[in-house]
Amino acid sequence: MEKNEFIAALDRDSAAFVDACEIAGMTTAVAPCPGWTVADLLWHLTEVHHFWGTIVAERRDDWKGYTEPSRPVAEALAEMYRHGREHLLTTLAGADPSTSVWTWADDHTAGFVIRRMAQETAVHLWDATEAAGMVNPLEPTLASDGIDEFLTHMLGDVVEGAEPVAGSVHLHCGDVPGEWTVRETDTGFAVVREHSKGDCAIRGSASDILLALWRRVPLSRCDVVGDADVAARFIAHTSLN
Repeated sequence: MEKNEFIAALDRDSAAFVDACEIAGMTTAVAPCPGWTVADLLWHLTEVHHFWGTIVAERRDDWKGYTEPSRPVAEALAEMYRHGREHLLTTLAGADPSTSVWTWADDHTAGFVIRRMAQETAVHLWDATEAAGMVNPLEPTLASDGIDEFLTHMLGDVVEGAEPVAGSVHLHCGDVPGEWTVRETDTGFAVVREHSKGDCAIRGSASDILLALWRRVPLSRCDVVGDADVAARFIAHTSLN
């Protein structure tokens, strides 16, 4: 996906997110985020947008010195979120993706932030719509890119006590282009964008595969072929904190 596509997705999904939060109600529990209410979810994304908007707007090369905003009362959360959303969109739309900025990843560019904000907002939109009792799968092309981003940047963060995957995994989107084979190595995982046979295959819509990777939906939402234990260990391997 190109920058303008990420910005358009962020614009669409960030607006839908706050609308879904208001429909759900601030005190409603968010099942995919244990212990959180919708107000907590809304505040989280408000903070995330503020942080990354500041990093890019100020072209920071370090997160240190960043000042977190103060959380307002629940009744003022939506207004604060909408104000921050506009600032983030303006900042990212005006940024050169090649601009060097601090990130926690190997990719230290504004382009990483643009992609990350589109993807994080999309997943939290799903959280908000789930809390509101709405069925809202992720947009397929964005979800396929989200799988690629997850495999590229998230697999290295392993949950404490995770078992070795002990096998290769092939992921295959059924509705839009997207295939990857993941093989465990001595230092982590090797990810190749290819069609090949793994010890197991996880097939389904791009939305279902991405949501399973983020453990928002059970793996049973996808079609698992081959060694189901390898697939289950793979899904459980990554820390989502």
